[in-house]
Amino acid sequence: MERSLVAWFMIAFMISTNAFTALSQVKQTTYLTNGISCDLEQGMLKVEFVTPDIVRVQYTKENTWMGNGTDVCVPRISDKPVRLKYTKETDCCWLKSDSLMVRVGLNTASITYLDKEGRLLLRENQKIPRVGEKKVTEQAIYDEHSKQIKKTADGDKEIKSILRHDTIGHTWKYRINFEWQPLEALYGWGAHMEDYMNLRGKELYLCQHNLKAMVPVVNSTAGYGLLFDAGCAMMFKDNSEGSFVELEAAKQIDYYFMKGRTMDAVVANYRLLTGNSPMMPLYLFGYIQSKERYVSSDDLIHTLKEYRQRQIPIDMIVQDWNYWPQGQWGSMSMNPEFYPDKRKLADEIHSLHAKLMISIWPNAMNCPQQEDFKRKGLLLNGTSVYDAFNPSARELYWSYANKEFFSNGFDAWWCDASEPLDADWTFMKDGYGIDNHRQRWELNTNLLSSVLGAERSQLYSLYHAMGIYENQRLVNENKRVVNLTRSSYAGQQRYSTITWNGDTRATWQSFAQMIPAGLNFMATGCPYWTVDIGAFFTKNGAQWFWKGDYDKGVADMAYRELYTRMFQYGAFLPVFRSHGSDTPREVWRFGKPGEPFYESLIKMIHLRYRLLPYIYSLAGKVHRDNYTMTRALAFDFSADTRVADLKDEFMLGPALLVAPVTTPMYYSVDSRPLENIEKIRRVYLPAGAGWTDFWTGEKYKGGQWIVSEAAIDKIPLLVRQGSIIPMGPVMQYTSEKVDAEWEIRIYPGADSSFTVYEDEGDNYNYEKGKSSSFEMKWDDKNNTLTLSDRKGEYAGMPVCRRLKLVRVDKNSGTGVEENVGGKSIEYRGKHLKIKI
Repeated sequence: MERSLVAWFMIAFMISTNAFTALSQVKQTTYLTNGISCDLEQGMLKVEFVTPDIVRVQYTKENTWMGNGTDVCVPRISDKPVRLKYTKETDCCWLKSDSLMVRVGLNTASITYLDKEGRLLLRENQKIPRVGEKKVTEQAIYDEHSKQIKKTADGDKEIKSILRHDTIGHTWKYRINFEWQPLEALYGWGAHMEDYMNLRGKELYLCQHNLKAMVPVVNSTAGYGLLFDAGCAMMFKDNSEGSFVELEAAKQIDYYFMKGRTMDAVVANYRLLTGNSPMMPLYLFGYIQSKERYVSSDDLIHTLKEYRQRQIPIDMIVQDWNYWPQGQWGSMSMNPEFYPDKRKLADEIHSLHAKLMISIWPNAMNCPQQEDFKRKGLLLNGTSVYDAFNPSARELYWSYANKEFFSNGFDAWWCDASEPLDADWTFMKDGYGIDNHRQRWELNTNLLSSVLGAERSQLYSLYHAMGIYENQRLVNENKRVVNLTRSSYAGQQRYSTITWNGDTRATWQSFAQMIPAGLNFMATGCPYWTVDIGAFFTKNGAQWFWKGDYDKGVADMAYRELYTRMFQYGAFLPVFRSHGSDTPREVWRFGKPGEPFYESLIKMIHLRYRLLPYIYSLAGKVHRDNYTMTRALAFDFSADTRVADLKDEFMLGPALLVAPVTTPMYYSVDSRPLENIEKIRRVYLPAGAGWTDFWTGEKYKGGQWIVSEAAIDKIPLLVRQGSIIPMGPVMQYTSEKVDAEWEIRIYPGADSSFTVYEDEGDNYNYEKGKSSSFEMKWDDKNNTLTLSDRKGEYAGMPVCRRLKLVRVDKNSGTGVEENVGGKSIEYRGKHLKIKI
């Protein structure tokens, strides 16, 4: 019997009527090389050290270890022996490394983590540490004759009715109960729609969605992090219902406790487990122009030429969807009527010193590509989505992408809709809206589980990214993989992905929520994140998500103000990208030269390009030192509890504190000029450092609120005293002036250091040691800057670079456009010590 479309959203597994059952005592313990194994009254527990700082905890209610099979962690041939001290007491067992002490209680098998001095880091609930409930798993059987194509704001979707659900086995719903410490702050879980910074006292419903990107990692200011190695939907709660993490469908509990003295150290341990983040190409850190959409090769070339003619810096232009032949939705084939010569298109863009990104989708319909996958059995159950879990399907998908795009010189990928399905993008029930978080989670968890399987329902993006990365690396080592993707997961950073926050709406509220969403995402250890500057939807449409405030788009001065503030914010993200629908996005659409909005956009692009030596060095630090480039204040100032829940400030690297303006000052939403509004915003300066205003040189002590000027041409921007910031000239593209003079800005007030990193910019020779770096150290007491010997070399490396050394103070005229004074030197890669 056919079921309705609503029934198609039903969950792929049935919840057992049995309530959660608690664990009982430990019956037997067995010491392992790196830990302990416990047979329990109900199930088995294994606690093993991976390193002296990392502990893996596994628990199952089965009688054998089955694993969750996620590929989240990189393969380990075998964990090296960790020097441990074992102690057994009446009610517990102790496992002690050189760094960490782990207590396993014998009454309930609860686990407690302490540092080597005995300071509590985290503990599971001592009475009921974890519980499990067996659940039936089902597979949906679809009616092939019911196929219909439904048009949505997220593209065409193939819809089929469900004939029945067949029982195919069982899984487990597990809950791990924790006891957090009173003053610790928690961050992570990916990017979500809730307006949360510190996650203490909150609840999050974790799944993939157009507006959500799930990464099952938590980073704590108490000196640890947690990685949950399972592929299912999850739930996090820290409220009156309890403090727990719930896995909705897993063969076993499998989580890693990662000790870290700082949040950076936690990230380092996360990447040790899940893989390093490769170097992104230099061009990615320039300005990227995108919109929905450019309609032809001529449109792309004309737009790029306009940027060059106006001398507005740009490094990449993006071709969005609907380039395929009419009716062949999602096909990796460009319509020859509008894109007659793909190689010529790429070559002409390259001749204009820019790169080309192309949007590709996991679902193709009504085209030879779909038939090819279908014939070979490489589509997901009942859908037009290719089976990214299958290596053969990944290879076939790449063959289409390579033949049409990469082999013709295209540079970068935009893997859209990598969830790969959304249940509520057509869901129009009255009252459903942006804040229906639990219902959204249930809808999308059910749909993804029915198609992908409940135990791997959140993993599609990880395998999709794996296929792009691994196959491109096999074809070409001279072009770094760039993959902008809408979903993410733990481990995905090793595949050169950037995640953005989906199809957002143009409102001040939505803009403000983007900031903590991105900071929590990057706190997981996935370093590259961005937004659609200007938001995707500007107009107010009928659907719950199409709720922008600006029907007139760029013609509306109120939208220009919002866009300018988002543009200022975007300039300090790892990736600086404008995109959206409903209205044009090119810089000149927002005014003319001399007009305030236009001039503000130009000023921010110029600042971004001037900061490239600093930003690319941070990218080097991400790859070499497991750093996080754009970072929550708690990364650097966790001792100051006042920063724990600050949603609208962050650091770019060690030097720059960024405070975006998230409220209108010039125009109301209905476009009326605002009167008597001071162009200022309050900024909190974290304790533990002194601060200098980037624009004025004004100096402040930390641990206080200040009032910062926030006219439309300025984003409040403070520099930590003791910082060293290398800055280059304004350029039209990132590789234009590789040997240009740099300005080295020194902000006195503390000793400091900064390491400059350089390489060839767009190949993998850095993996073979082809890169260079040198360290700059500032001695504040003696006003002395020391430059180390250069380490390494690469083809095309400037042997000599002129450096203008500027000690910044209030009277040095350090605005971004000024040609400031300073002491000029030549650096030839040898040790220098300069008195300033």
